[in-house]
Amino acid sequence: MDEFIDINVPVDQEGTKAVVRNWLKKIGESVKSGDPLVELETDKVTQEVPAPADGYLTEILMENGDDALPGAILGRIGSRAAGDDRSAPPAPAATLEMSSSSPQPPHFSPAVRSAAQEYGIDPAAVPGTGRDGRVTRADMDRAFAAKAECSAVAAEAKTPEPPTAPAPKIAPADMGTAQGSRKIPHSAMRTAIATHMLQSVTTAPHVTAVFEADFSAIMRHRDAHKAKVGAEGITLSYTAYIVSACVVAMRAVPEVNSRWHDDALEVFDDVNIGVGTALGDKGLIVPVIHRAQHLSFADIAAKLQELTARARSNTLSAADVRGGTFTISNHGVSGSLLAAPIIINQPQSAILGVGKLEKRVVVREVDGVDTIQVRPMAYVSLTIDHRALDGHQTNMWLTHFVQNLENWPNDQIP
Repeated sequence: MDEFIDINVPVDQEGTKAVVRNWLKKIGESVKSGDPLVELETDKVTQEVPAPADGYLTEILMENGDDALPGAILGRIGSRAAGDDRSAPPAPAATLEMSSSSPQPPHFSPAVRSAAQEYGIDPAAVPGTGRDGRVTRADMDRAFAAKAECSAVAAEAKTPEPPTAPAPKIAPADMGTAQGSRKIPHSAMRTAIATHMLQSVTTAPHVTAVFEADFSAIMRHRDAHKAKVGAEGITLSYTAYIVSACVVAMRAVPEVNSRWHDDALEVFDDVNIGVGTALGDKGLIVPVIHRAQHLSFADIAAKLQELTARARSNTLSAADVRGGTFTISNHGVSGSLLAAPIIINQPQSAILGVGKLEKRVVVREVDGVDTIQVRPMAYVSLTIDHRALDGHQTNMWLTHFVQNLENWPNDQIP
């Protein structure tokens, strides 16, 4: 006799929504407690769900592409009861079905059954792209889109011609019917990012202030110390200086490191700075440097290097992207001079944008005389939630931030 143990979606998952991305075991395979069974993808991180016990995988209830709510059952593990033969795992589902005297109806996940009811489509008639040909929620969505398009074409074909020639009809740009077009299904990360961004702009009134920063002092310090720090395996990136300057500015205007509530402004003691990291076409993830106010400049540089590497290798943990109180968007690394407004990473109160670092002609006073000089300059912006912060606080924060960058002491040891 078998005893079955549920495989559940973690209740403390990080991100707005999780999607089943890949099963690592097949039905009938034996597993050990702690073995990774299935990968879940959220807007922030991909995580593996481990086996809760020894046994064998007996049932998969959620297929690739299915939404996975916290606590939901992904599948089940069977374990032999005392006295039973533990040496042989059960036959895989396909073998059991072949020995059955009558064909078994296909199993459809809860997400597929929900789509069937919503769309009025029989999932048995939909070609499946999941494991072993199973129908996924994405298959149902595509089937519904195809059905809607066919209905629209049929309705247009039945429309009688008007007695007089109408004005030229211009097709809407979003119809997706232009010759040569193609549709790229949204990944779970892209869908979650879209939801999060929309929620932010509809929640908070965004206001952006822009300053200029001279990176001359930073470049001198970096050139003087990068070899020494590099010998210790640490890359001295410009972003490390930016994170450090943010910590200094937070000491002057702590209200920027906050969260808006209807009855109060919650100002955080810990400065947990998230740094937006692009993942190519896949989207963006924001690993967090926790308690940056207690880290040395070298510690910040090392932690930033570690988090960036793990973000790009898809090995961040849920804890690495949790608890941010402020975010940096270093959009200039991809070439933009200015981006505004940069959407606030809710529920935070502000986000810093740093544009492309480039040489520009500026006027500097030397011994009372205006001189024209070439300096490495960048536009820096602070976008705020205007419910939580005003222009005075915004400009004061940027003033301290820029002053810290421009007056960085060359003899400061990383």
